[in-house]
Amino acid sequence: MTRYGDTRKSLREEKLAPKKQLGQNFLVHKRTANAVANCGNIKKDDIIIEVGVGLGALTQPIAEQAKEVIGLEVDRGLVRFHKEKNDLPANVTLLHQDVLKADFEDLLKRSEAKLKIMANLPYSISNPFLFKLIEHREKMDWATIMLQKEVADRLTAAPSTKQYGIPTILLQSCATVKSLLTLKPGEFHPRPKIDSVVVRIEFATDVPPDESSYNWPLFQRIVRAAFSQRRKTLLNTLTAGGFFIEQAAGDKKITKQLTKEAILLADIAEGARAETLDLEQFIGLSQAFASKLEK
Repeated sequence: MTRYGDTRKSLREEKLAPKKQLGQNFLVHKRTANAVANCGNIKKDDIIIEVGVGLGALTQPIAEQAKEVIGLEVDRGLVRFHKEKNDLPANVTLLHQDVLKADFEDLLKRSEAKLKIMANLPYSISNPFLFKLIEHREKMDWATIMLQKEVADRLTAAPSTKQYGIPTILLQSCATVKSLLTLKPGEFHPRPKIDSVVVRIEFATDVPPDESSYNWPLFQRIVRAAFSQRRKTLLNTLTAGGFFIEQAAGDKKITKQLTKEAILLADIAEGARAETLDLEQFIGLSQAFASKLEK
């Protein structure tokens, strides 16, 4: 079903409807689908993982540019429709699968190389999807995805802004992010209430860079703890994170003192707040905490 401009009619004829619980918003203009596909900078020998095939509007131009498309679609009705009509290009393999539950190791084998992902992403799964990409960063080449503008702004935010937070730092540690295209609500059915933005996430060759110089799980835990209460100081949020609770034998005063020493060891003021720190400072924090924890 790649008829553009009559999406509402097509859905009605096939007794299908956008599912609010899945956050479905279908592209309605061919020119827009082509523009989004072009943002992928797809090569003719690429195997692309498409998340959310939907009505196939974006699948068509991706398939024209790629060697193969592996489409993941969680909506059983849409999967059944495409299989009955056999309307997708010959180089598209359609899987009834929820990307949040997908086995990325299996996708890696299917793609024959690091993963290249394109998606018109349901707003409801934006954050868990991004964190899954980060979790599997060593398997990733790039991801070109549509996000609600608010989420896209977080990924490219600068320190000391309200958009700056956990996704910003964690993605910066393993990838570069660029906003490429803004889409107005009228490009979709049903119309979302806000603009969407196509972003391209290119993952580093060594992920994360210089990981041998710091502990990635500890780094991630520190970032999450630091932003857990944005208005509080690092001393308070990281103390609450309980990093030194075992060393302090449960003594809260000692835990706070050890946390303070680790922050100062990283050459950061104990009264600083998470939103003022850049990536290098968070890496420095993780190194300082690791040093204290080893003693």
